[in-house]
Amino acid sequence: MNLRQQLISIALEWQKRFGVAPAITSALSEYDAAILVGCPEEEYSYYMQDKTAVSKGADFIHDGIKYQVKANRPSGKPGSPVTKVAMANNYEWDYLIWIHYTTDYEVKEAWLWKVEDYRRDFDSLSRLSPKDMRKGTRLK
Repeated sequence: MNLRQQLISIALEWQKRFGVAPAITSALSEYDAAILVGCPEEEYSYYMQDKTAVSKGADFIHDGIKYQVKANRPSGKPGSPVTKVAMANNYEWDYLIWIHYTTDYEVKEAWLWKVEDYRRDFDSLSRLSPKDMRKGTRLK
């Protein structure tokens, strides 16, 4: 079992025992986004070594391109379908990737947005939904 699967297994076991999964979606989505755009795991690991969870701007850089990542995962409990997507707080990136997970942290779908398209389409909105994000370029 690889490290990603170990993390998911522990999070799902935690959720089973204590009702709420640990907050792993952000870290997992940044890794998954990097893999989706062809960034080798070793390169991603090296890049992330001096980063913190609150690093401003892009979440990672691959081939000189700055990526911002947003993700959602429903808990599977009643009333938990994904209806709202977090908006980017800045535009210090080239592309945004939105990942929608299944309850088991499998990538259900992933969408890519160029910064200028994202800003044009969403800057004036106060709320984003999965339907909005699906107007981008599908990665998966």
